[in-house]
Amino acid sequence: MKLFPMSSSRFYLFHFCFLLITSTSLSKSNFQPKTLFLLVKKDPSSLQYITKIHQRTPLVPLKLAIHIGGESLWVDCENGYKSSTYNPARCNSRQCSLARSTSCGNCYGNNTTRPGCNNNACYNVVTSPNSYTDGEIADDVLSIQSINGSIPGPIATVPNFIFSCAASNLTQNLGKNVKGMVGFGQQSPVSFATQLASNFKFSRQFAICLSSSTKRNGVIFIGHSPYFISLAYDASRDLIYTPIITQPRYFTITYPHYVRINRASPEYYIQVSSVRINGKNLRLNKTLLTLDENEEGGTRISTAIPYTELEASIYDVVSKSFVSEMPKEVKKVPAVQPFKTCFNSTYIGMSRLGYNAPEINLVFQKANVYWTIIGANSLIKVSNDVICLAFVERKKVSGQAIVIGGYQMQDNLVEFDLARSRIGFSNSLFFHQTMCSNHNYA
Repeated sequence: MKLFPMSSSRFYLFHFCFLLITSTSLSKSNFQPKTLFLLVKKDPSSLQYITKIHQRTPLVPLKLAIHIGGESLWVDCENGYKSSTYNPARCNSRQCSLARSTSCGNCYGNNTTRPGCNNNACYNVVTSPNSYTDGEIADDVLSIQSINGSIPGPIATVPNFIFSCAASNLTQNLGKNVKGMVGFGQQSPVSFATQLASNFKFSRQFAICLSSSTKRNGVIFIGHSPYFISLAYDASRDLIYTPIITQPRYFTITYPHYVRINRASPEYYIQVSSVRINGKNLRLNKTLLTLDENEEGGTRISTAIPYTELEASIYDVVSKSFVSEMPKEVKKVPAVQPFKTCFNSTYIGMSRLGYNAPEINLVFQKANVYWTIIGANSLIKVSNDVICLAFVERKKVSGQAIVIGGYQMQDNLVEFDLARSRIGFSNSLFFHQTMCSNHNYA
């Protein structure tokens, strides 16, 4: 596909931009739910968290990877996208502005138009793990199931859900039969949660509860709490909140032409002020823990990486302290990639909280505001008699000092409250003798 630029799109600040997303009707029955949900399961090969949505006319089920920091929903449109309601966004249209288009033009491919290749259409940047490309902005029908108390409710439909139509090569780094990604990024007018909140007039918030099992589903709640993990337990009751840090982001795009964009990042940053292991404060370089204007340092939350990444010097301090707090009879053994710190598991005990491991606290804005990581989320079994510290050393020279990955969030409820610009952590649901797969929405 070759894109010929016609005109540059205009860019707008986010301020209440999501309120401009409207549709001609909410659903055939004017049904307006308060909370929606997606089932989500960890793929055993890619370790990505996968959900299924229904899109198009007639509706087609699609497997998509969850990307908390992604700007929007995008799907592969090169392999059999068929829909009678597909509508490409035309140059300088409202959809182009909301989706923060980077270019506009004609698509020439075999002298025919199709989803993802239309004339007078606008494009934006679409990303997947380790790659990016341009994607045609469009809208189509999307359906999602609602919640009725602690059980599934009626199906809700959005007739004109904005998404990006990408090339199939962008799915190469995704799991088997995964056709795209669902982006929940903050400050994005067309993120998955923001569009649903605008269409159905509920608060901009969602909560993820990732299952530790590759066979049983976790759940993502979109909309108002309560968030019932079991019939009797609302996991939103016990959240510890910390502010979301909003950060400008600079893009430099060289294809199809040079563009420099200054806009708020869709990623989720928080302030981790210190780290404790078994109640002892670690001596870390505090400068690294602060996010700077170039989006370096600080702490980011991501479902796109399987295990929490630590900057090299921070990893060194954390791993040494963790080893020193382990029982003396638990001996270190050679590393097992991608992990550097591993142990013989023969003499380590187990409880309902997982392995009997040193408790890790990520301390937020105050010493008494912290998230606790227990043995179930700090250690991982790699063979019959070997377990490893489930944190990895950051390979890149630059980036965040701490990137909280999926493994550490498993069987915890994490709420992203965009309306109040805060994130809530539940601590492990094992403390309440339940887990993310115990819901009743399957």
